[in-house]
Amino acid sequence: MPRPGTGPAAPGPESARGALRRVPVQRRSAERLSRILDACARELDEVGYERLSTRAVAARAGVPIGSVYRFFSDKRAMADALGRRNLDEFLDRTAARLAGPGTGADWRAAVDVLVDEYTAMKRTAPGFALVEFSAPGETNQDLADRLPELLGDRLTADPADPRLRLALTVAVEAADAALQLAFRTGQMGDSRVIAEVKVLVRAYLGTVLE
Repeated sequence: MPRPGTGPAAPGPESARGALRRVPVQRRSAERLSRILDACARELDEVGYERLSTRAVAARAGVPIGSVYRFFSDKRAMADALGRRNLDEFLDRTAARLAGPGTGADWRAAVDVLVDEYTAMKRTAPGFALVEFSAPGETNQDLADRLPELLGDRLTADPADPRLRLALTVAVEAADAALQLAFRTGQMGDSRVIAEVKVLVRAYLGTVLE
C-alpha cells in the first residue's frame, strides 16, 4: 500500500526491494508497472495462483511479455510486488482512518480500524483473496514491522521493546489465520468471526500494552 502522500500506482523503492528487477523512474514506466500489477490481480481472481502466467498477465495488461520480465523474474516475484503494493495501500487507508475524526485515540481503536480496513480490502480489492501482503506461503512480517510507526503514540510500550515486536508479529499472524476462517464461506466474510478477531487481538495485545 502506498505510503502517505503517494498513490497506489506502483511500489516505491522500499516496497520494491527484493520484488522488482528494475524500479521505474519515468512516469510511463511506472504506469506500465501499475497496469501489469492490476492485470496480475485480475488474473489471480479468475484463474488462481497456480494457473497464473506472466504471458497471460502481459496480454491482459496490453504490454509485451518482455515488459513483464523487465520488472519480474517470474510470477512469484510479480505476486510479491502485488502484495507489497497491497500492504502500502492498506497502511495508507488505515493511517487516513486513524487521523480522521471520530476514531478513538488508543491502540484498541486502532486494532478495530486495522481489522475493518483489512476486511474492506478482502471484499473489494482485486487479487487480495489470494495475495494479501506477500506472495502465497510467505509470512506477514513486513506488516508487523511497520505497525509501530503506524500506531505511533497509541502504543503504550517502547516500540523498540523486543517483547512488543514479538507480540505484534504473533497478533498479525493470529488475526490473519482467524480472518481466513471468516472468509472461508464467502467473499463478504462472516461478521461474527470478524468481530471475534477484534476481541482476540485486543485481549492478546493487552498483555503487553496494558
